[in-house]
Amino acid sequence: MTNERIETTRGRMRRLNVATMVVAIAPVGALLVVLDSRTWWEAIVLSMGVAAALVAVARWTPTGISRVVLPCLLVTSAVWLAGVLVMNGDTAFYGVTIVGAVYAPKLPRYRGVSAVALTAFVASAGTARLLVSQQSVPDVLFANVLIPVGTTVVVTAGMFAGQWYYDVLEELAESREREAELAVARERVRFAGDLHDIQGHTLHVVKLKIALAQKLVRADADRAEGELREISALITDTITRTRELVYAQRRLNLAAELENAKNLLEAAGIGVLVDRDAELEERDNELLGQVLRETTTNILRHAQAKQVRITLSDSGITIVNDGVQDTSLPELGGLAILRKRVVDNGGELRVEQQDGRFVTAATFPNSHTDTARGRGKEEQ
Repeated sequence: MTNERIETTRGRMRRLNVATMVVAIAPVGALLVVLDSRTWWEAIVLSMGVAAALVAVARWTPTGISRVVLPCLLVTSAVWLAGVLVMNGDTAFYGVTIVGAVYAPKLPRYRGVSAVALTAFVASAGTARLLVSQQSVPDVLFANVLIPVGTTVVVTAGMFAGQWYYDVLEELAESREREAELAVARERVRFAGDLHDIQGHTLHVVKLKIALAQKLVRADADRAEGELREISALITDTITRTRELVYAQRRLNLAAELENAKNLLEAAGIGVLVDRDAELEERDNELLGQVLRETTTNILRHAQAKQVRITLSDSGITIVNDGVQDTSLPELGGLAILRKRVVDNGGELRVEQQDGRFVTAATFPNSHTDTARGRGKEEQ
């Protein structure tokens, strides 16, 4: 599940990065071609540089470098040389600057050296204009060296900053996924501990009583029979408690579950906001604690939540979390089981998914009315 979420996050970030870069690069490249080309073949050559840059950007991926990058880099480098030596195209460096700046920060090694090499190539190619130009040296250096090098440095620095930011976001996403899985694992360990507490002690006592009954079966049959009855009752009680544990029907304390849910969610990097408008009825405490526990587990397993809001009112509890994908409502077996119990106790369990949010609300509409009636009788 962790790998799937990481890949989903990477896919979203890739689409966002590519769309942002293409929207910024394409119009500028088209404008430079129009302004810098004086003949149709110059327009074709300059357009090849812009097109190669767009192809390289479109093949950008969060990890690794596409095989089309090297051909695109060669094409854009040739366009820059042609612009300097043949066409007097001052903006022909645009394509090589884009390709080099986008992919230098993604190299596994020598990123800084690659950025320096890119800048040096742009500068040296621009300086070669002095060999064929009749313009003054300051004019050539300004148009073909200073401006291209300055642009390359600025764009490359921005790409390095963007790659660093992306790496940080990816590390945070992976860390959050690990924390969420750890929180779920802790919940499973707690369940295993509860199961051990129920059955471990019982099995130990049953073993001792069976050994005692074996010794008494001939010496004191009545007492041996009594031990066997106790064993049967103990096993029945253990089965009942195990079933309650499996179906989340053990008696729970809402305050303790609220604190536990808050700790689990915050450990997974999820912000938790608790609104306590009123105190709940004691008879509803247990069921609401079960709803809160099951919802917390579902959030950790199924959502990519950043914020969870838990509201306690005099009639029930509402849990709202974000980070829900626009898909069909997932199958939540635990809440389906709890819904029947809540309904049987005069309440209502509502589960909704809308606008990227998931709402779980368990209410007991009659609780406030019953409380008010009870207070009225006491005053009379």
